[in-house]
Amino acid sequence: MGRRRVVVTGMAVVSPLGSTLEDYWNALKEGKSGIRKITHFDAQEFECQIAGEVKDFSPEKYFSSREIKRMERFTQFAVAAAKEAFNDAGLQLDKEDPFRIGVVVGSGVGGLHTIEEQHKILLEKGPSRLSPFMIPMMIENIAPGQIAITLGLKGPNTCVVTACASSAHAIGDAFKIIQRGQADVMLTGGTESCITPLGIGGFCALRALATHYNDIPEKASRPFDAKREGFVMGEGAGIVVLEELEHARRRNTKIYAEVVGYGLSNDAYHITAPDPDGQGAARAMAMAIADAGISPRDIDYINAHGTSTQLNDKVETLAIKIVFGDYAKKIPISSTKSMIGHLLGAAGAVEFIATVLTIRYGVIHPTINYEFPDPECDLDYVPNIARQKKVKIALSNSLGFGGHNATLIVKEFI
Repeated sequence: MGRRRVVVTGMAVVSPLGSTLEDYWNALKEGKSGIRKITHFDAQEFECQIAGEVKDFSPEKYFSSREIKRMERFTQFAVAAAKEAFNDAGLQLDKEDPFRIGVVVGSGVGGLHTIEEQHKILLEKGPSRLSPFMIPMMIENIAPGQIAITLGLKGPNTCVVTACASSAHAIGDAFKIIQRGQADVMLTGGTESCITPLGIGGFCALRALATHYNDIPEKASRPFDAKREGFVMGEGAGIVVLEELEHARRRNTKIYAEVVGYGLSNDAYHITAPDPDGQGAARAMAMAIADAGISPRDIDYINAHGTSTQLNDKVETLAIKIVFGDYAKKIPISSTKSMIGHLLGAAGAVEFIATVLTIRYGVIHPTINYEFPDPECDLDYVPNIARQKKVKIALSNSLGFGGHNATLIVKEFI
């Protein structure tokens, strides 16, 4: 018996460009930026004063007032997106075995809002005034836990925390769970919301954020451009429904694409910087290609990690050249982060969704703000304008602090 085939049957996003698939995709195609001045708090004293905030999310649409008070923003994003993805897939729990439906959701940081709020209460009012919900609100694994509780899903349930690769690893792990026969359906992806004083301040201290575009925020995220100087933080969530092919066929549901490959590795080099030789990222891509049983030349498109930092973009370009050789210059590559910023633990998921939509609609969204070529980043980054192109097989990269690398490969479903 061959490996069980896994397809994508549902998707949902909460993003700085909109919280419906249609709004998100249309904005990506049009090259719109979701980066603006920070409104979540007064950022005037911070070196970086911009971010990709979610503007159109209404928790009241999904939760009672009591639930809202007991659920962190990153968890609200995850549960809301899970509900939408579940509905998009046309799933009905009363017709399914709940023990065969699981959840794997990643988050890089978790409940930073709660940590800051409760620490202030501790200092000002003492430990007796801390919320009994503080711990279950802040921990990363509460997102997949709340999804399971809300939807009644009793299958495999885990949380992945690998910094900026979290949600790509989550999707890959869910893919393998279905392949192994441990579940028929998995809700998977990532969520993040840490545009807070501590979150922005911490990344500023790390010298990781763009700081010279506070007056022109839409220009700040510029992956592969010679004048890039750091990433821009974003927030949001991406949840997809992965399903075993025959299970999906029995339900006669739509199929967006097929997941065929997953690769993962570690640089074993530095806590924040990628290995300058690119071998770690290259290994993840090569592993995913081998897992998919295809040739490097079968890849029609790469959705890059593309953070807009000097090191990442140079090293990812090098890694692509290692894997694809001369063919690297023929592959269109784009960075979703150029428009929405870096969603940290949710980045891989929202970029995976963009990759699937590229296959579905035959349009490659641009890398915006690509104005000044960098000799060390000399591939085809689909600059500034979307491109019509039939894409049959696409690859999506995610690279995280700690040296974590993840690559996912999806293909047109035939």
